[in-house]
Amino acid sequence: MKDRIMRGFIEEIRDKGMKFSMDDLARRLGISKRTLYEHFSSKVEILETIISQTFAEADEKTKQIVEDDSLSLLEKIKGVMMILPTHYEFYDLRILEQMKRYYPEQWALVNSALSDDWLTLRGLIEQGIKEGLIVNMNVTLMMKLIVDAVNSTLDQRFYMQNQITVSEALAAIVDVLLYGLVPVDKR
Repeated sequence: MKDRIMRGFIEEIRDKGMKFSMDDLARRLGISKRTLYEHFSSKVEILETIISQTFAEADEKTKQIVEDDSLSLLEKIKGVMMILPTHYEFYDLRILEQMKRYYPEQWALVNSALSDDWLTLRGLIEQGIKEGLIVNMNVTLMMKLIVDAVNSTLDQRFYMQNQITVSEALAAIVDVLLYGLVPVDKR
């Protein structure tokens, strides 16, 4: 039931933005408000659960990739860069702007994770530089470029208007970042 409530919560946000009531959510799910409150005490609790669950799952996926001995270092770097949050449709610029306005504490958690939580990738890139797989350049600048490029997928309207899925966009972004724009036979 909790997962169903969280999915309904995300659907409400997509349809109405952050300004909806628990009544709206209960109506969408075809359940009573009482049932909602048996599982979550407030909208804030649902929001915080979605945020923490999403980032915990992303951290677990990252750990699995890093610990997979069958993957090369470049495959690990690519895999970590391509992790999409479970509820990635929730991480849209329009929704995040509303979250910043109406739920600033929860927005701060998301913003921090989207901008600062890249230590594992940084470590992999530093290892790639040491091993000669990644060009030796300023790692801080490299991370800024990667984070900004990957976070461009938050502009989901752009991708929808251009009929590109977020997964396709992320794969293309990662390929350009890792392998460049020039084909190997033209270098």
